[in-house]
Amino acid sequence: MALKTPRRRAREIAMQALYAWQLAGGDALAEARAMDGWDRCDQDLAVLLLQGVVRRAADLEKHLAPLIDRKFAELSPVERAVLYIGAFELAERPETPFRVVLNEAVELGKAFGGTDGYKFVNGVLEKLAGALRAEELARFRRSA
Repeated sequence: MALKTPRRRAREIAMQALYAWQLAGGDALAEARAMDGWDRCDQDLAVLLLQGVVRRAADLEKHLAPLIDRKFAELSPVERAVLYIGAFELAERPETPFRVVLNEAVELGKAFGGTDGYKFVNGVLEKLAGALRAEELARFRRSA
């Protein structure tokens, strides 16, 4: 099994803290800091993801809602958390290639979600990448 990078750990911790935040409210960052593995993750990335998602959750939902076949609230909390993180990274972290954002979201979905949830997440985020990063997506497709 491959070693997890500090960035992957940061996304996993952020996803778990956002899961708890959706279910119980509270302080997602405090939740994350209390988790096993916090000391081994890219803490700056985890803080950025958590604060960004919590601050922009309603805006991220508006970007995602037209791309899904049901109400956002009807998705599992895991799928919502993964989509929040992926949407935030696509919108706010252009230095992270869209392929990396999609791959990390798929890995989170496989590790924490339902059987085929990662396929749904990938499809939604690929559509969002087309909307938010059209030029990058076009360059990728030309080079592939």
